[in-house]
Amino acid sequence: MIPPLVLAVDLGGTKLETALIDSSGRIQPGSRQRRPTGAHRSQNQVTYFLLEAVRASMNAATAPVTAAGIGSAGPVDLAVGSISPLNLPALAGYSVRSIVEDAAGVATALRLDGTCIALAEHWMGATRHARASMSIVVSTGVGGGIVTDGRLLSGKSGNAGHIGQIHVAAEPGHHTEDTTLEAVSSGPSTVRWARRHGWSGSTGEDLAVAVTQGDRIADTATRRSAAFVGQAIASAATLLDLEAVAIGGGFVAVRPDYIDLVRQSANRNAVLAYARDIRITASGLSGDGPLLGAAALWYHQCILSAALPEPGPPPR
Repeated sequence: MIPPLVLAVDLGGTKLETALIDSSGRIQPGSRQRRPTGAHRSQNQVTYFLLEAVRASMNAATAPVTAAGIGSAGPVDLAVGSISPLNLPALAGYSVRSIVEDAAGVATALRLDGTCIALAEHWMGATRHARASMSIVVSTGVGGGIVTDGRLLSGKSGNAGHIGQIHVAAEPGHHTEDTTLEAVSSGPSTVRWARRHGWSGSTGEDLAVAVTQGDRIADTATRRSAAFVGQAIASAATLLDLEAVAIGGGFVAVRPDYIDLVRQSANRNAVLAYARDIRITASGLSGDGPLLGAAALWYHQCILSAALPEPGPPPR
């Protein structure tokens, strides 16, 4: 018997992806689609690319597609199925769940992208078997999700684990939004910091090259990013008594020792011994985590918070 499939959607600050995934976590060949997003895209443009990708993925189905899962940059509003990504201002209040549900013709679940990634890592990635774990993505933004005591922590609105918006670098004269983890550690933020200090590149990829060439500013900027991620982990580990943290996202590859630097910072910033007794590793899922997590919203509902609103029946 051919197992059914779930349509997975990952909507982020620079790209959106769709794919069909079976219950073993296998991506259906030919179903993975990728389209651009970005802060300069209008809502209509994103909708066009999203619908195009969903339809292309659905056309690759070799078995029934029974549901769809969406992981999105946040914040999210689960009650109405909308998103308002900080890095995609044109999508404020964007009704992504109904758009995907109408296009795919199946019931659709929505969660924060960090929540989905935490679920995927717990399912088949770097935090399997951990009693309390967090997954963090360092990319265009910084997001995260938490699994504790076998349950996915989502919170009243679905935005629990949004570690990118905790404060790590309070300095006199700084605006509140300038002191969040995302504001000091994301790829674009790190590039801006380096440029303010005299570096001439313009992208995270340029930073990675500059690090290998021994550029002092690029080295300092990327070390600074990792140090703040470690500081945030130390705080989260103290609060939640974490056993493991998985770190993914494109910006983690900016230097080969990024995870090592995060570990050192987390250890240095932890005040209590139990918060230092934590396993910090790279994601075990490469770039597949967001999509696998979106599919796992249906395949692993047993660890989702029962208090969260679920979508109704599929459209007729």
